[in-house]
Amino acid sequence: MAAPPPNPVPVAYRGGLVASVPDWLNKGDNAWQMISATLVGLQSVPGLVILYGSIVKKKWAVNSAFMAFYAFAAVVICWVVWAYKMSFGDKLFPFWGKAGPALAQKFLIKQAALPETTQFYDNSGVETVMTTPFYPMASMVWFQCVFAAITLILLAGSVLGRMNFKAWMAFVPLWLTFSYTVGAFSLWGGGFLFHWGVMDYSGGYVIHLSSGIAGLTTAFWVGPRSSNDRERFPPNNVLLMLAGAGLLWMGWAGFNGGDPYTANIDSSMAVLNTNICAATSLLVWTWLDVIFFKKPSVIGAVQGMITGLVCITPGAGLVQGWAAIIMGILSGSVPWFTMMIVHKRWTLLQKIDDTLGVFHTHAVAGLLGGVLTGLFAEPELCALFLPVTKSRGGVYGGSGGIQILKQLVGGAFIIGWNVVVTSIICVVINFVIPLRMSEEQLLIGDDAVHGEEAYALWGDGEKYDVTKHGDITEHHMETRTSTGATQVM
Repeated sequence: MAAPPPNPVPVAYRGGLVASVPDWLNKGDNAWQMISATLVGLQSVPGLVILYGSIVKKKWAVNSAFMAFYAFAAVVICWVVWAYKMSFGDKLFPFWGKAGPALAQKFLIKQAALPETTQFYDNSGVETVMTTPFYPMASMVWFQCVFAAITLILLAGSVLGRMNFKAWMAFVPLWLTFSYTVGAFSLWGGGFLFHWGVMDYSGGYVIHLSSGIAGLTTAFWVGPRSSNDRERFPPNNVLLMLAGAGLLWMGWAGFNGGDPYTANIDSSMAVLNTNICAATSLLVWTWLDVIFFKKPSVIGAVQGMITGLVCITPGAGLVQGWAAIIMGILSGSVPWFTMMIVHKRWTLLQKIDDTLGVFHTHAVAGLLGGVLTGLFAEPELCALFLPVTKSRGGVYGGSGGIQILKQLVGGAFIIGWNVVVTSIICVVINFVIPLRMSEEQLLIGDDAVHGEEAYALWGDGEKYDVTKHGDITEHHMETRTSTGATQVM
């Protein structure tokens, strides 16, 4: 009898009991989760790498971009070796999980699950069971990893242009371990704020409020930039800055669209709301710049875009479209007011040199978004995502009033923890490694810190070197005889 013809379908695409396609695997959900993770990763590398390297003064372009690049790599290793399970593993304390590696094959290929997330009624009955998406743990570990990485990179925006890179190398794993994992477990991984019902759809508190507060705290301990840099700090490439900002905006589809842990209708709502709020916020910020300063600022538009993205994040899949517009109006005006008015009149904020204004764009906008989520969260959308049944925002009555209080308490915990823990980390590091660059490095910039420069141009703070920059007399002669656009530049 002739042998049956070979099956032309590759093993990976066959159904049944094939090991690579278990019964619980949904290829659509798995594809969306990995795409979402990749989009979030692209927000950092190259998104924020480009944005940071372009928005700063030329002499800090390499250092700023490399702080982001290094942090991403460092977080990936720390995450899989111990930090994932501290954020989403078995409970050690009500606010912290047990450390452990997420590297074993048996762990990574089993169906994804978020331990410690079963929600119980007061009578001990099960209210909402553990989340078990239809893809492997490997997808979940990577998705959560890129969230952790971007948090450290956002924090870096507060200390660009003066933090000792070696101190940054120590800071990244310490802050990830003792700060980020606490916020993630408390609000997402089954901690006390999760079970109490504090809403943080995609990281308004876990990522943005924590990075903004920790960034401001770190900036306090590191100290300000040099006086010359504080007085004049023009972006070295506005067009590339916009390219980085664009990657950040479009990548937010994965940031908020991936957090239902499935490609469902809530994911679609989250993506649409994200873009509605970001666009509204950008327009409002730009209008305010025109009204009060008579010029539409490109950097201001980027700031408005960011505050809109941040503000909608805690409620992206929980609010209706009209609420997203209101949140955009407020996220384009409240952080604008704190940055342009309050900051210039508050002595404490004047003393702390927050390079990119991360406190305003992430802490203020993140807390604002968390409170507005408590106000506008729609009951039906809440039921699609949240483990606590009958959750609702304040405008929908019932138990909605208490939700605003929960949001405020959750924000206060994140703020308090980050101020204290970040301060301890900075003090400990400073005993071993100076937090701040030397005066020579502050004067020269990238060339002194890394021995590398972003552009083959001389004249923005680097130490003059005749072998690299040519004869200074010839340089000035060339400048005097140039014409047209070259002369303007």
